[in-house]
Order: sequence, then structure tokens, then C-alpha cells
Amino acid sequence: MQDIIARLRAGKKNDEGFTLIELLVVVVIIGVLVAIAVPVYLNYRQGAADKSAQSDVRGAISAVEQFYTENNNSYPTTTLHENNADGQKPTLKMSTATDAKVITLSDKTELTYVVGTKAGTYKICATNSGGSGKVYLYDSEKGGSVKDAAVKIASCVA
Repeated sequence: MQDIIARLRAGKKNDEGFTLIELLVVVVIIGVLVAIAVPVYLNYRQGAADKSAQSDVRGAISAVEQFYTENNNSYPTTTLHENNADGQKPTLKMSTATDAKVITLSDKTELTYVVGTKAGTYKICATNSGGSGKVYLYDSEKGGSVKDAAVKIASCVA
């Protein structure tokens, strides 16, 4: 009986742990999962950056329209440009002698406000350097929603 117990104990010691093949299979499976997950994560980040630029344009429209209402039905008359790539305080200021409005921008957002060619019109463009490079445009002359523009931010002119 003791002989059988000794053989069982000796046999168990040889069966402990994982084989090298089993460990390699686990590493390969983890590698495949990471190879799938990383690009998906990066696409989500780009999409979020694009949405933040689009949201900043919407916020800027509200600020410009509020400026219009509070300043005797006149829009800001200067072209404004802010690039928040430096990570500092992300604001774009519109002001007159009596009033100042602040548009808060998302991190890495570049926003431009341009006075339109027709009286009482303007354009607002924004892009986010962390995104896919899309430029979002709002043209007050056409109205409607914020659109993905086929222009560069530098060419967002009236």
C-alpha cells in the first residue's frame, strides 16, 4: 500500500505546471486579441475628437447668436481664430467695448470665426488635431446643421 502511495506522489510531481506549448498558445491568443483591440480603440478616440470639434462649432454658434442678441443685433465684426493645441486655457473671446463672450473649446481644437460676405452672415469652422482631420463648418447664410466640410481650416473664409 505504501508503495502505491509513493508512486502516486512521485507521479504527481512530474505533472505540475504548464507545458511550453500551452504557454505559447496563450501568448498567441492574447496577441491576437490586442491586435484587434488597439485599432478599434484608436478609431474610437479619433471619432470622439471629431465629435468634440463638431460640438465646439455648435457651442460657438450659440455664443455668436447670444452675442448678436445682447449687442443691438450686431454680430462680432472681427475674424477670430484660436488653436488650443498647446493645452492652455481653451477659450475664444468675442468682445465689444461693453461686452465679452467666451467660447470654451475642447482640448486640441482649432476654431475659426469669419465674418460673411453678406451683411449679417458668418462662418464657423473647427477641427481637432486628435481626430481624423475633418473640418466642421457652419455657414449662417445657408443655415441648417454643422456639416463636414471639404475645406482646410486655413481656407475657412467668407
